[in-house]
Amino acid sequence: MIELCRLTDLCDGEAKGFSVEGGTVSQRLVIIRIGSDIRAYINLCPHIGSRLDGEVGRFMNKGKPELLFCNSHAAYFRVEDGMCIDGPCEGQKLYPAAVILDGDKIVYTRSGVKVVDEISRVVSTTD
Repeated sequence: MIELCRLTDLCDGEAKGFSVEGGTVSQRLVIIRIGSDIRAYINLCPHIGSRLDGEVGRFMNKGKPELLFCNSHAAYFRVEDGMCIDGPCEGQKLYPAAVILDGDKIVYTRSGVKVVDEISRVVSTTD
């Protein structure tokens, strides 16, 4: 397990990206704060496997700040369950990430990984 950040590092409604790698894991993550809780997904659009944040670090749409946005394909995802509600992958979901909230700590729960600036693969692993 590895601490990514603290809940207090994110404002309510803010999304932040992280990259983790080790062993067979190579993932870009997106963590979203919702009040005193979080949602976490692998930063991978189910449409063709591109990252959501075409503009690196920008996950939310200015016009619809309550939804995650895939900048590459104009797809909108509900924060609460990762379901695409508009766009080319409508009806598909984002992959959940192995992240929990432990007190104030946002923790990636898989062992043998470290936080990296960028993953060494083009596309995140989903397992």
